[in-house]
Amino acid sequence: MRIPPAETLGMKASVIIPTKNPGPLFREVLAAVLGQNTAFDYEVLVIDSGSTDGTVEHVEAQRDGRLRLHRIDPAEFGHGKTRNLAISLSSGEFAVLITHDALPADPHWLAALVAAAESDPRIAGVFGRHIAYPTASPFVRDELDSHFAGFRPTPTVGLDDPDLYAREEGYRKFLHYFSNNNALIRRSVWAEIPFPEVDFAEDQAWAKRMIEAGYRKTYADAAVVYHSHDFTLWEKLQRSFDEANAFRRYFGYALCPRVRTLLRGWFEDSRRDLRQARASGLWRTKPGATLRRPFEHLAKHLGHYLGGRGDRLPLWLAERLSWDRRLLYGERSGSRVRAG
Repeated sequence: MRIPPAETLGMKASVIIPTKNPGPLFREVLAAVLGQNTAFDYEVLVIDSGSTDGTVEHVEAQRDGRLRLHRIDPAEFGHGKTRNLAISLSSGEFAVLITHDALPADPHWLAALVAAAESDPRIAGVFGRHIAYPTASPFVRDELDSHFAGFRPTPTVGLDDPDLYAREEGYRKFLHYFSNNNALIRRSVWAEIPFPEVDFAEDQAWAKRMIEAGYRKTYADAAVVYHSHDFTLWEKLQRSFDEANAFRRYFGYALCPRVRTLLRGWFEDSRRDLRQARASGLWRTKPGATLRRPFEHLAKHLGHYLGGRGDRLPLWLAERLSWDRRLLYGERSGSRVRAG
């Protein structure tokens, strides 16, 4: 891995965007990234793993001294591996990571991330806020808003209570939450603690390691990107399966350990959203989204329940349930799973 010596680092930040067939939205993302208003120099590196939708040609047409393109074979892609490669090819003091469907909401997004990192030299990573696209379900919007509001009271945290960390799973989850959809990491810390080469939750696995090494993370509420998905019910189940399967493997968490946990979670989430819909009038203005919500919660909790048992399911069923079958690698000897 090539790590530029500190004296050669000329850029304050390197924005890294992994791509593969991102579609037309990526053109807006790239334009927003290139149009950031900063008092420092920054570069943009697009690392593409086999796009065939015109993305490569679009980036090539705009390449200059600040925007670069690096291409890899699709078989070489890995969430941790590819980000490590991209950071090694960049030169910024800070590596800024977004995904090809995360659209900076304003021209101050990048400056807000860097300012948060520079507020304390102990900060190894910064993650910013996600808001829903205007076309998203109102429930998705409220879910995102509620999630990130939870980080506002104490934006900067570290491992200040080892005893609580050892005994409380919720505290551990709070400390290592991190999202490479909208994040910054300090290069000097990455040189010591690179991303683990895993195919899911590489961001949270990295955050866990750096928190345990004594570094801190912070939340930048002003560093905002549009990033949301309205999944089909089957996609929701598959992604929940992958999440629970990976969290079991990499962190030892059981997101939904029992059938009664599944049923209780489904009932409580559905009751909360239906009450909200009634109070806000959504059940009149968005009746389809309101009626669909209990089924979305069922897909999520069922996916978490099955994913927690991913190593015990028949291989054909695990393959069918997984959105990204690479997550099953290394879990079964003689696996028939293949990438793609």
